Amino acid sequence: METLVRIAEGLGRFSARFVPSAFAIAVLLSLLTMGLALGWVGAAPDQVVGAWGGGFWELLTFSMQMALVMFTGYLLALTAPVRALLERLAGLARGPRGAVALMAIVSMGLAYINWGLSLVASAMLVRMMARRRPDVDYRLLVACAYFGLGATWHAGLSASAPLLVATPGHFLEKQLGVIPIDRTLFSAFNVGLTLAVVAGLTLLAWALHPKPEHTVRVDPAVLEKLGDFVPPERPAERSPAVWLDHAWLLNVLFGVLGLVWFARHLALGGGWRAINLNVVNFLFLTLAVLLHGTPARLLKASEEAGGVLHGIVLQFPLYAGIYGIFKATGLTDRIGELFVSLSTRETFPAIVYLYSGVVNYFVPSGGSKWAIEAPYLLNAASSLGVEPEKVVLAYAWGDMATDLIQPFWALPLLAVARLEFKDILGFLLLAFLLYLPFVTLAFLLFS
Repeated sequence: METLVRIAEGLGRFSARFVPSAFAIAVLLSLLTMGLALGWVGAAPDQVVGAWGGGFWELLTFSMQMALVMFTGYLLALTAPVRALLERLAGLARGPRGAVALMAIVSMGLAYINWGLSLVASAMLVRMMARRRPDVDYRLLVACAYFGLGATWHAGLSASAPLLVATPGHFLEKQLGVIPIDRTLFSAFNVGLTLAVVAGLTLLAWALHPKPEHTVRVDPAVLEKLGDFVPPERPAERSPAVWLDHAWLLNVLFGVLGLVWFARHLALGGGWRAINLNVVNFLFLTLAVLLHGTPARLLKASEEAGGVLHGIVLQFPLYAGIYGIFKATGLTDRIGELFVSLSTRETFPAIVYLYSGVVNYFVPSGGSKWAIEAPYLLNAASSLGVEPEKVVLAYAWGDMATDLIQPFWALPLLAVARLEFKDILGFLLLAFLLYLPFVTLAFLLFS
């Protein structure tokens, strides 16, 4: 374990020294894409610049969809029923090993439902669990709270790529058509692999807990500094406006209408096959409105949830510009030909999985990265005779694999836990080293 911790610390130093901000990465990738279009494809400079600027606004719908995934998940995590459920879950832990195993299961389960929900709710559960189990290793507990972002989110109900290709009108529909989720998320392969990974990482969490003499416990003063969401108080004045903002009537009406629409959509659309990105966002928004109870509480939570959207708003236009260059200059075809030359029909899903994981370490955004990679990956798959749903799943699993050792999405959790990424990276690296070959083998057999 000491060797792994030293490796983890070295990786943390490398990230801090050489991996810049997400915005800087987006600009560098834009320049790299321009260079490839100019030097490799032979596109004219004016064509490249025009494609870049013109592409900025081609993915506005997709950008808003991704923002709503995070926003609605965050809103839901701040509701009183979710908090009460987390308190009950925290009370189920029996011993420090049981605490970290339970944390792993909850994190992966919540991420399967919604990755934004998992980030916030897992951070809340860390605080609750640490208060109830002061004998738990705090570093491992926080690491387990991050398992969901590296193991289940892109295989679940907020998965960017599988839900996008299931949504009518998506930006690849002319090339790909619409692929319902029973061929991706609800396929036997994806469900089976998800269950196997959850079971394996839960057992690993249980086994990794140090002996009592080596356990690193949280400072009680740290827990006292961690704040909770505080609902707004009802003003003393009496008026129709105050009554409406602090009454349950409007939220309940909205929530009931939303649930009726969701049930109707499933009934008319063929059941679970009718689920797509828009439907998932609609459902989570409906549940958040219903469970917050009043407009005032919902608006207060929205202010907090809106603070985490800056990365999506700032970066997605840049990735849309990269997508514009790929689409307009012929770069998609050239990279697709390269993939065909390096792959066979049998090895292509595993190669996509590993490639997607490598790129994700430097571009940790599953939604925006799909816009860049999808055109040439799907072209290569078509040439090799690989079904597109296999490419979508391979991309999705690879995209989340390196999240385990990438600090970008861990920042909200670490801010709440008052730890640095290097404090948990040793545990995450070990999970990654076991997880990566297992899933790679699964995709080799998937062919």
